[in-house]
Amino acid sequence: MPNDLLPAIAAFARVAHHASFTRAARELGVSPSALSQSVRALETRLGVRLLDRSTRRVGVTEIGQRFLDEAQAGLGAIERAVDAVNDSREAPAGLLRLNLPKAVADVVVMPHMAEFARRYPDVTVEMHCDNRFLDLVAMGFDAGFRLGESLANDVVAVPIGGPSRIATFASPSYIAEHGAPQVPADLLAHRCACIRLDHDRSVLRWEFTIDGRIVEVEVGPALVSNDGDLLVEAARAGLGVGCHFESLVAADFARGTLVPVLTDYWPTYGAFHLYYPSRVHMPRKLRVFVDFLRERHAM
Repeated sequence: MPNDLLPAIAAFARVAHHASFTRAARELGVSPSALSQSVRALETRLGVRLLDRSTRRVGVTEIGQRFLDEAQAGLGAIERAVDAVNDSREAPAGLLRLNLPKAVADVVVMPHMAEFARRYPDVTVEMHCDNRFLDLVAMGFDAGFRLGESLANDVVAVPIGGPSRIATFASPSYIAEHGAPQVPADLLAHRCACIRLDHDRSVLRWEFTIDGRIVEVEVGPALVSNDGDLLVEAARAGLGVGCHFESLVAADFARGTLVPVLTDYWPTYGAFHLYYPSRVHMPRKLRVFVDFLRERHAM
């Protein structure tokens, strides 16, 4: 087969993956019209229709799917060969854009960033911290972090680190004045500092382990914010009961600025996951970042 068909075949594979010319064009760095022309030229050369197009969606035809299944192995082999050459001659470089909640940045990433910068000085890391579930490709991110159960099915997910516990706490002054909750149901009668989720504007429900399973518990919010650090500071100031990742308030427990409460009911969640789109090509800057974090969290 003529080698000049290879770019068009690779382009068709990305359109089929995304079911969208717009999203595939954004990934490949070309215009949707140019990508559409490339796929149409491929269809003309092959003499078959590979894609069904409408104003609402792009779908792969039956013969297009058969062609894609056969072509994927070859495309993957070429990609691996190119990666092997690049790995041997190129230092990782460029802008690595990450989307992640601020708490995840604090727990998983920031303790290791100085070492990453030392090893890979030509990689610039940009961290966009919020609680929304964003389309990585559409928003121009290379990767994101979330708890595993929050991930979509069309991404590659790599577990980073081990299980995490959510701690519940209050200041000594608050407990002296109001007492400490003894069971999760008591929180309805307490002032609580609660986080609001950006993606749907809901207030995050508090969860506890009760009778061996994690259940949601209603609380009495006195302060709501989308900034977890602000909520912890409010708890330190005596506003009420707060909750956050145990690792981020462990120093407060040691100093006595916060007192753990309801420890028998703290829930434990699985590892965080670094996730990225299921692309044929994984940028080298992202590959070294994934490998680096897995190494650091295995120490």
